[in-house]
Amino acid sequence: MTAGVADAGSRTPQPDISGTVPIPERIAVVVFVVGPVIGLLCTVPFLWGWGIGWTDIAIFAFLYPLNAIGITVGYHRHFTHGGFKAKRWLRIALAILGGQAMHGSVIRWVADHRRHHKYSDQEGDPHSPWAYGPGVWGLTKGLYHAHMGWLFSKERTSRSKYAPDLLKDKDIRFLSLDPVYALIVLSTFLVPMGLGALLTQSWHGAVTALFWAGVMRVFVGDHITFSINSICHVFGKEDFKTRDKARNVWWLAIPSFGESWHNLHHADPTCARHGVLKGQIDISARVIWLFEKLGWAWDVRWPDYERLEGRRVRRGEPVAEPAAEPAATEPAAADAVSS
Repeated sequence: MTAGVADAGSRTPQPDISGTVPIPERIAVVVFVVGPVIGLLCTVPFLWGWGIGWTDIAIFAFLYPLNAIGITVGYHRHFTHGGFKAKRWLRIALAILGGQAMHGSVIRWVADHRRHHKYSDQEGDPHSPWAYGPGVWGLTKGLYHAHMGWLFSKERTSRSKYAPDLLKDKDIRFLSLDPVYALIVLSTFLVPMGLGALLTQSWHGAVTALFWAGVMRVFVGDHITFSINSICHVFGKEDFKTRDKARNVWWLAIPSFGESWHNLHHADPTCARHGVLKGQIDISARVIWLFEKLGWAWDVRWPDYERLEGRRVRRGEPVAEPAAEPAATEPAAADAVSS
């Protein structure tokens, strides 16, 4: 059972689905997902007419990691799996930065992801690429479904069942309100536009920064994250035993900030570090380590290397146990997230 799921002590299990997604919200999802794709189609004419400057690249390089950390460290490893505890201001900052990635409010994201872990690659998983079977046509449909098709579903994952802990958090509940989240989304475009105008002292700089460091930043972030749901459940290596088809995909490790070491994540979901084998770069884990050193995070669930060795599928390269990490902390049974 997933951390924060309300069924644990209840006599009557709550349903996984709580009604349908309202039409305005479904329209917003279409705009958020399809809009950046349309933006991609406009890159050539935009380059021809407006160009791209070093200022645009610099703003992109500044904002992309912030929003990536908001999703990987905040939405995923902290809010969903409880991989570490954090100061209130850091929780708020991570929720805002993750919201700017335009993947939905933190409560919605967490509810969907915890449901995914409960049913991973089985009936009930909201975004399994195996939903239509293993054949060529079935897997083709499944990859699209897992990548982005599932986002257009009318079903709403029950937040009271899968995210009751966040519903009790007044800060997170406030940031997940539709009007507040709309302002967070608006900021994802106003910030690069404002930086572009400030740094170039021109409307031209504002417009190019809006496109390259705004629209295109969202597009790249979208499809890196979407690839974890699709590619990392079909292709790659299985280094640890899991009950699903989660795999490690090395070439996505850096742009995903370590999220593509997905096989380990499903073998030990609450672990704050996903890249545990030698040479597996996990930027998100380094960020969490830095937060811990600064005193902003604590009770970090670093890997239990002895336990991980017992789950190995392929023997060979050792589990990398860096001296910088403290002794592993065992998650309480009530908080453990099922793989």
